[in-house]
Amino acid sequence: MRPSIGNLRFRLVKNRDAQDLFGLLSLCFAEYPGCFVDPHSDLADLRAPATAMSDRGGEFWVVEDHAGRICACVAVDFAEIEAMELHRLYVRPDHRRRGLGAGLVRAAEASARIRGATRGTLWSDTRFRDAHRFYERLGYSRTGVVRDLGGISHSVEYRFEKHLAESAEETWNHAAGFAISP
Repeated sequence: MRPSIGNLRFRLVKNRDAQDLFGLLSLCFAEYPGCFVDPHSDLADLRAPATAMSDRGGEFWVVEDHAGRICACVAVDFAEIEAMELHRLYVRPDHRRRGLGAGLVRAAEASARIRGATRGTLWSDTRFRDAHRFYERLGYSRTGVVRDLGGISHSVEYRFEKHLAESAEETWNHAAGFAISP
């Protein structure tokens, strides 16, 4: 049985989720002029998301609605020592402002703590101002580091960081309703 949050189901991503993930990102990117979903270069890791994240030593989860459609996702990997990098946090517009994004971040942080991470990092496009406020509410701070990804959307991103102070058990308790299982 898959873990659930209300009528939503939380599970590890599968490669067959690629099309649904591109649809989710398309919905989210449509809110920002000049942001495009390009499965051929910018977002190549989403063509086989389970394989890509596994190859990087990370984890990638999705949330399905009652009809089995992906309505949110989050991923983490561990490119730096004792640090998790948060990736691919997207929530479908009609599922926002209900705590789903915060729950996904807390679940990802809990999983990272179990793996020994003491710091969380992420990159966010400079245009995603609502996301920046959201990350700051969750304790992430903008570092002042900026990177230019270019690509089809001409993305420039800010780096955010957070010290992961709570124990993994405390974080699991705060991520009420979320459980990560293989």
